[in-house]
Amino acid sequence: MTLPAALLGTYVGLSLGYWLLTFYGMVRVRRSVPVLADLQPPGPESWPKLSVIVPACNEGDKIGPAVRSLLTEDYPDLEIVLVDDRSTDATGRIIDALAAEDDRVWAIHITELPEGWLGKVNALNTGLAASSGQFVLFTDADVHFRNSALRKAVAWCLHKKLDHLPAMPDIWPGTLLTDAVVSGFLRPLMTLITPPWRAVDPTSRRFIGVGAFNLVRREAFEATEGFDWLRLEVADDMAVGMMMKHSGTKAGVVAAFGQVGLHWYRTLGEACRGAQKGYATTGCRFLPMVLVTLISLALEASPVLVPLAAALAGCGAIWWALAAAVPAIFLASSVPLALWARVRVLPAVITPLTTPISAAIMLWSAAAGLWRGGIVWRGTLYRTQTLRQGRRLKLF
Repeated sequence: MTLPAALLGTYVGLSLGYWLLTFYGMVRVRRSVPVLADLQPPGPESWPKLSVIVPACNEGDKIGPAVRSLLTEDYPDLEIVLVDDRSTDATGRIIDALAAEDDRVWAIHITELPEGWLGKVNALNTGLAASSGQFVLFTDADVHFRNSALRKAVAWCLHKKLDHLPAMPDIWPGTLLTDAVVSGFLRPLMTLITPPWRAVDPTSRRFIGVGAFNLVRREAFEATEGFDWLRLEVADDMAVGMMMKHSGTKAGVVAAFGQVGLHWYRTLGEACRGAQKGYATTGCRFLPMVLVTLISLALEASPVLVPLAAALAGCGAIWWALAAAVPAIFLASSVPLALWARVRVLPAVITPLTTPISAAIMLWSAAAGLWRGGIVWRGTLYRTQTLRQGRRLKLF
């Protein structure tokens, strides 16, 4: 066998293995994650108090409609703690107005960031300290709620005796390219990196956390190291899931389709800014980020690259059959997952074509982090050495 043939065979084999694992993950996700709207948990005789913590930094164009959606929820004993994290726009005035309109809403203003804390983690910790609910929901300032999402989620926790319940939200569409980039990120995250069926397995160390909807039982959360331990963790949502799981609490996961939703990234520019979180999860290390990006590029683009390589190499029928299997398994994984998640199918199908864009975004975040000597998160520059010392989350 010639060297080009051996390299092609290795690439085809790795690609087939990758997409077979993804297909398996898709099947497990669809089977193991219940849809919250379809659940009918019995309601308790007395509903526990629920505190919703909403940190906000320059979210003046989003927080008003999002919080008003929370206020339409029919949860019996609800408090909403809005934490203005040093905003320079109208966020502070908006949350004050919301608090004046409804006595369930509390407005807190943070004007200075304590030394050694990330802004959002400090805001979450401040909101938690000011709240009093037996259950606490950590969510973001652009997340919308409807159709008794809070009531069903708490009832499900009580019914299943859960201490932590993350919920997958609806991801509302943006541009075609942006949605394809988002799809190419979420699919491997759900099926390979943070598989939910393993996160709910008490014998597994794997975990899951969702920034849009991280519901915890206060007593269980207070038994962990808490936000003080996560004070410099950029991926705070996943880190909360890790901390809860590793403390021995009982976790669940649901899909809150039709009940919780948001625009994650509307533009590629927003995706570029969000990619800094990925750089932080590598410990702000340039070469590991580049290596992960290149491996991801080779595997995610393989439904296009493998048949192209087979055609250029003039392979025989067996190689062509193996090469054709790669895009076939990719489609068999991506289309059912997109249909289940109730997102547009076309962006999911074209992700092999947009993978170079995703790779460019990740490489840009690594280069920007290297040049700046850290990352800019919520308007503040955090130095690389500081982030490395406070890093808790390790996905790989």
